[in-house]
Parts: sequence; structure tokens; C-alpha cells
Amino acid sequence: MAPSLRDLQLTPVSGGGRKHPADEESGDLEDVRLLDAYEDGNSENLTFDEERLRRIQEEDIKIAIEDAGFEAEVLPEPSTTRTNPKGTLVGQFTIGGMTCAACVNSVEGILRDLPGVTTAVVALATSMGEVEYDPTVISKDDIVNAIEDAGFEGSLVQSSEQDKIILGVAGISNDLDAYLLEGILGNMKGVRQFCFNRASRELEVLFDPEVISSRALVDAIEGGSIGKVKLHVKNPCTRMTKKDTEESSKMFRLFTASLSLSVPIFFMGVVCPHIPLLYALLLRQCGPFQMGDWLKWALVTVVQFGVGKRFYIAAGRALRNRSTNMDVLVALGTSASYFYSVCALLYGAVTGFWSPTYFETSAMLITFVLLGKYLESLAKGKTSDAIKKLVELAPATALLLIKDKGGKSVGEREIDALLIQPGDVLKVIPGSKVPVDGVVVWGSSYVSESMVTGESTPVLKEVDSSVIGGTMNLHGSLHVKATKVGSDTVLSQIICLVETAQMSKAPIQKFADFVASIFVPTVVAMSLVTLLGWYFGGVMGAYPEDWLPSNGNYFVFALMFSISVVVIACPCALGLATPTAIMVATGVGANNGVLIKGGDALERAQMVKYVVFDKTGTLTQGKASVTTARVFTGMERGEFLTLVASAEASSEHPLAKAIVEYARHFHFFDEPSTTKDTQNRSKESKFSSWLLDVSDFSALPGRGVQCFIDGKQILVGNRKLMTENGICIPTFAEDFVVELEESAKTGILVAYDSALIGVLGVADPLKREAVVVVEGLVKMGVKPIMVTGDNWRTARAVAREVGIQDVRAEVMPAGKADVIRSFQKDGSIVAMVGDGINDSPALAAADIGMAIGAGTDIAIEAADYVLMRNNLEDVITAIDLSRKTFSRIRLNYVFAMAYNVIAIPIAAGVLFPWLKIKLPPWAAGACMALSSIKLPPWAAGACMALSSVSVVCSSLLLRRYRKPRLTTILEITVE
Repeated sequence: MAPSLRDLQLTPVSGGGRKHPADEESGDLEDVRLLDAYEDGNSENLTFDEERLRRIQEEDIKIAIEDAGFEAEVLPEPSTTRTNPKGTLVGQFTIGGMTCAACVNSVEGILRDLPGVTTAVVALATSMGEVEYDPTVISKDDIVNAIEDAGFEGSLVQSSEQDKIILGVAGISNDLDAYLLEGILGNMKGVRQFCFNRASRELEVLFDPEVISSRALVDAIEGGSIGKVKLHVKNPCTRMTKKDTEESSKMFRLFTASLSLSVPIFFMGVVCPHIPLLYALLLRQCGPFQMGDWLKWALVTVVQFGVGKRFYIAAGRALRNRSTNMDVLVALGTSASYFYSVCALLYGAVTGFWSPTYFETSAMLITFVLLGKYLESLAKGKTSDAIKKLVELAPATALLLIKDKGGKSVGEREIDALLIQPGDVLKVIPGSKVPVDGVVVWGSSYVSESMVTGESTPVLKEVDSSVIGGTMNLHGSLHVKATKVGSDTVLSQIICLVETAQMSKAPIQKFADFVASIFVPTVVAMSLVTLLGWYFGGVMGAYPEDWLPSNGNYFVFALMFSISVVVIACPCALGLATPTAIMVATGVGANNGVLIKGGDALERAQMVKYVVFDKTGTLTQGKASVTTARVFTGMERGEFLTLVASAEASSEHPLAKAIVEYARHFHFFDEPSTTKDTQNRSKESKFSSWLLDVSDFSALPGRGVQCFIDGKQILVGNRKLMTENGICIPTFAEDFVVELEESAKTGILVAYDSALIGVLGVADPLKREAVVVVEGLVKMGVKPIMVTGDNWRTARAVAREVGIQDVRAEVMPAGKADVIRSFQKDGSIVAMVGDGINDSPALAAADIGMAIGAGTDIAIEAADYVLMRNNLEDVITAIDLSRKTFSRIRLNYVFAMAYNVIAIPIAAGVLFPWLKIKLPPWAAGACMALSSIKLPPWAAGACMALSSVSVVCSSLLLRRYRKPRLTTILEITVE
């Protein structure tokens, strides 16, 4: 019987003594799963026919099982995908054949009109599309088909689904091996569908993760083939890099083919007239035409319709989608030149009046356009180097420790790093990289996290320490238990953030999209105007006949100007101006520990007027320490500290941890830990017996904590907490607290049994770079502001020390967002810098939210920037990078617009009446950079092709970006 689409949970009927056969196979498993894998008899592919399975109703199967003596219940189909809260999936697709912003707009429009598609974003620079869709309405294949129906090349790269794996296959040498592979998969439980591409040696498998894991799938295939077949998981990013290389290679082959056919044409027109013997052969009559005409016609036909076929296909695709792009211009210009030359030959053969032909125009134009496309593909590949470098941080393989039933290690094996599962224990030897995020369960070593967090100092990792995938183990061996794998790891999330930023569009891109939508129709109209203007101008005697080429006429003269206008215009440069710069900038930012979540955030950062800093953990080190403890009653100092530490032990606030650390040191004389929280946890467990039992504990945000010890209430916090509970603060205690606050310390009041018993002074030292960063922002024209929940005296003291004039103190976490909005009232752009925890409301309210020192917590939804290092200098880097990027984008637009504004009139012949010198085509192309004459169409095509390359290369200069030196910003001379 064919399996069902859903799972059936089976439970024995009460009193039934029969044991279902499936129970014997499943051991301790409590349910029996009907597997949706079966062989359909096709030796090429094993497929999962959902239509056939739907013929069997769940209710029929349920009745059949009940008739067999079991109770059956139809369960909802288990979710094998990670979905957004809205129930949608996100898929990334490659989209080939896009040449300019008009293509992007066309594809985006098609995707957004599909039923079930929520959002669709297409990036020209990466030739990628990101689509959010409802899998119950539309499938991945439907989206790919829609892309291909529009005339573009489409394929799925990856999606948030977890039920698909793509494997590289080695060991398949003949059809028998392929049948063996298909037989293994056909008999494997949990495999829904698979497809083996023999050309690329890639195996795509759709499976049920609830039944079989990806590693078990690979092991089963390799084991079933008795070691003949070897598999490795294909990384989606690596596959994209391979596609980029293949695209560049394809463009190079087309260019070399076109060049090899165009050079003889150019040789016949320029060189042969100076070689009598060769020229005589070309002039030899062969039928109705000369030998040279036959050769040119034959060679150009191959170039026009063989090599240049892609332009006709792309132009037809664009016109079918009711849009226009650069391919339309190229196809139009080359076709006009080619078909005019053919008509001129035929007309000469019939009438005997021979007009000049322009076959070389068509061939050379296609050659130069392909050269530009090849250089453009190389340059665009460089813009995604940041992603490639991030992907290369993760090791390809890992050492998995094999354990027996008792948990004892009995061996180790090397596995693909993409097959690691949560709970696996991995061995990390010195000099190797940590494969995934995890926790150290054995060993100690120093690990360099600079490649992920930017911190250059190696970090000590001991038992219970967390490690990040992609970091380098320097010294000792470690056993690491995997906690986060696949897309959940820190490195994967960083890559995801960079990819999302590169896919996003900056608001400035709307200008290019608008120009692209009207560009080609405008150019075609200008070309027609040029043709009619020069033609009728000649007919009416507006210019002398000696301007015409030999054996030429007014129509031919006007047609060459018209073709030049069509082929010199370039919409590609406009379309590439913004996305290529944003791609490079986001990659450069990631390399410097600054993760940017989108092009809109990158654009807003350049206009920041105010930067609002949180105090604790942002301006300060966030490592508070108790400097003073004063008791106002006859209570022993040790008893006082025990009471306070017991109350604060349940709090996660940094000040609470500092108090507990101080009290523990007082009792046990151990050195306070400054390295790892894991050491703190171990010490807490070791010495926790000295803490008193606490009841009714509650943390009061912005005030402190309260609880009961031995039936008496204890309050630890600020003045507001004391006042709300009716605690009187004596004058001497108030004076002591004021003295602490004026020295930039926080005074913490302690009340026990309705009486104030003491005060603790806590200091949180400033970060060493805080003062110079604040001064640097002022030099950059940005006003720094500090907002804190601390009291006014402490806030003013800290602000005075760091150099901030505007301070907002005693602000609750929710009130920080109101402070942000108060600065936004006049339209100013406000950035908020916080630790990404209690500052989330303010980070979300700000125009630019910067989460600093996020470390491994990079998935902070509220922030627009994630500063991986706990260093304030990255705030300046973020703003400076934004300014540099958009200066480059504006320069790109100047290049693109100036090129078209200058080149089109020149191609139309505006300067020809004053520059009547007739140069050969190659010389005319060289002179074009100065002030052209009558520009040959092929030279115009060369200029058009190189214009987009120049814009991409301009964006690539951002790769040379270096973080600003504070000494330069502050105009400090270092001797």
C-alpha cells in the first residue's frame, strides 16, 4: 500500500494482547511512521508522487488500522521547516540574464504578482533574488518556473526549509553505479524524492528529518555502496561562487570567439588595402559580389546570430515582459548595421550602384560589448569577496568522537562539518578551527576569536566555556559539545546579515530605477530624431555633400549617427552604481567587525546628527566593582555583606553581580574573576552555602530589588526604592551618597526590617577610548548625548569625565525611546548606541540602532548595526564607512549620468560640423575620450561596454577602505 501524507499515532487497544510487527522493528519507539518513499519503477529518478497518495484518504487508513485492533488518530503533518511567525518561508534564487535595473524591476514585478509571495527583492550585482512565500500556496518549483517563463534563468540556491540536501558524488563511473545509487535511495526510509545529475555529479535529496537525519542519510548511502560512492555536502555559498566562475568563463569564451571572427574583418578593412596582393584577392569578383564581401558577410553572420544570439534572446525576453534593457539597444543597433549592409550588397548586385557596407560595425560592436560583460562579471565577482571569506572561516570537516552506550569515547571519525548535529562531541586539535558553536566539555586552551568578533587577544576556554564556530584553537586540545549548527551558528548569522544587507536596496536606488524605466524608450526616440534630422537636413541642403562618405548617401550618413546613439547609451552603469557599492561596503564592514543590516541603514548613517550613548556597558566597561561598603548600624560588616549578597544573588544586573563578587571575596579571599562567567558560576556553586535563604524575590527595573530573609523585608537599590517603601534616609547617609555620586560612583542603599543599615559604592570605569571617541564625533559634526537610568550626580560626573555636554539621567528603559523621539522632532537623524539588551526600545526608536559589544548575540532585531567588538571606535567606523560609501555612490552616478549626457550628443554628431576630420575607426575610438568626431558605431559600443565596468571598478575602490585613525580625526600630531 502506498504511504499516507500524514503520520498515524498507534496505541494498542486495551486488553489486546497482540503486538504490532512494527513495534518489533522500532524498539522503544512509541509510534509507527508510514514512510513516504517507494520505487516507481523509473531507473533514472526516484520521485514522490503526491497525487497518487492523495487518492487514499486518511480516514480510510484510520478505519483499516482500527479494524486491525488498534486505535488510530490522524496527527497534523510534522513541520520539517523553519518558518517565520507568519508561516512563510524565505528562499534564495539565482536569476541569470539580468543586465540592468530595468531587468531587476521586471523580475521583481513578476515575483511579487505570484500568489502566495509576500515579498521579493532582486539584486543585480549578485544576480540573486530573495523571496518570502507561503509554501501552502506556492512551491519553490513554481517560483523557478515563473522566473524561467519570464525568459530568465532561475534556480533555487537555498531556503529556510530543513528537508533538502545537495551532495557532491564521487565514484559513479558508469550506468551500473548510477543504478546502484538509485536502488539504495529507493529502499531508504524517509527519502521522499531525489534527483541525480550525472553531468554535474550532484545528488539532490528531499527527505523527512523526522525519520532520518542528513548524516544518517549520507552514512546509509556510503555504507550501502560498500564504500564505492563517496559523498560530500555542497555548501550553497560555495556553489554560488562556482556559478560566478562559470559565468565569467562563459563570457570569456564568447568574447574570444567573437574577437577571433572580428579581427579578420577589421584586418580586411584596415590593413589589407595597404597590402596589394591581399587586397587584389579581396577585390576579385566571385559571383555577384567580391571575395571580400563574401568573407565579411559569412564571418559577421556567425558573430551576429551565433555569438550574438544571447542579445536577441535577452531582448525578446525583455520585450515579452513589456520592458526594455541594454540588450534591446545592442540588438537594435547591430541588427540595423547588419541588415543595412546586407541590403546594400543585394541592392548593388541588382542595380550596380554599390553603397559602402558596415559589417565590421556589427561584429566589432558585439565584440566590445562582450568584452565589457566579461570585465563586468570579473569585477562583480570581487564585490562578493566578503561572503566568500566568511564562508571559508568554517572548516570543511570535523573530528567526531564516537561513544559507546556508557558515554565513553571509543574512537573518532572525520565527518563533513555540515553534517554535525546538536549534541555531537567534537575534538578540536591545536591549530584547527572550531567547527560549530558549542560548549567545552573537556580540556583547556586559548582560542583566537579575532576572525569573528574582531578581538585580537586570545581568550581562555575551559570546561563550560562557550566557543564560536570558525574561531582558531591555538594551543591545547578541546572536546566541544555542539549546541548550534547550520544556520543557527554565529558565523551563519553573520553571513545571513551580510547577504541580507547586500540584497537590500538603498532609497537612493529609486532614482536609478526610475531612470531605467524610461531610459531605453528615450534613447530609441533620440535615435530616430537623429536619423530624421541628419537625413532631412541633407536632403534640404543644410550641410554640404562633401560631408558624405565615398559612394554614400544621406540615408547611410544619417543611419550611422542613429546607430551610434543607440549603442553608446548605457543603462547598466546606472543600475550598478548603488548595489555594487553597497555590496563592497557591507563586506568591508563585516571584515572590520561592523555588521550592517541593510542599504537603508547604511544610507541613513551618513546623515546622523545626534549619537545617543547608554552609560553602563557602553561608555563604561560594564565591569562594575564595589569600592566602598559602609554600615550605619551595629551590624557586623560580614553579616551586612551576607544579607546584601543573598538579596542580589538572584538578580542578573551587572551591579548585583559586582556586589555578590565583593561579598564572596570578603568571605573567602579568592581573587575576583575577570575572565569568564563560567568561572563565576563555578565559584558560586562552590561557595553558595554561605548565602541565606530568600523568599518573595522581585527585581524592580530602575529601582533595585526586594525580598524577604528570615521573614524580614530587605531592600537594595536607589533613593526612589527607599522613598516608595517609606524608608527614612538620614542626613549623614545622604551626604555620603552624594559624595559617592560626585566622584562618578553609584551609591546603593540597603534597608533591612524597615531601617536603613548601610550604603555600597559601586564604580564602573570608563572605556579607555570613550573620551577620544566622543571628541572625534564632535570633530565629525555629530553631537554626542548620554542617557542613563542612574542618578543625576553620577551621570553628570561621568559625562564631565568623558566630555559629553548633554545628559539625560534617571530615565527608565522605556523612557529612553522618548528621549530619542524628542531629538527626531525637527527631522534630525538620531543614532542610539547600546548593549542591545535593556536598550531595545531605544534602539528600535532611533533612526540608526547600534548594538555594541554584542559578541555572540548578533541576532538583535532592534539594531540596524551590530558592532561585534566591545569598542566605541566602531561607532566612528560605522558613520565614516557610510559617508565614504555614499560619496562613492554619488561619484558613480556622476560617471554614469555624465557618460550618457556627454556621449549621446557626441554620438548624434553634435560636434561633427566643427570637427570634420575623418579618422579611421580605431583612431576615432581613441580620440573619443578627448572630443570625438563622427563616432563609428563599434567605437560607441566599446565605450558603452566599458562604462559599466568603470562604475563597478569605482565601487571596488571601497575595498581599500581603512578605519579612520583617531589621531587624524582629532588632528593630533604623533612625534
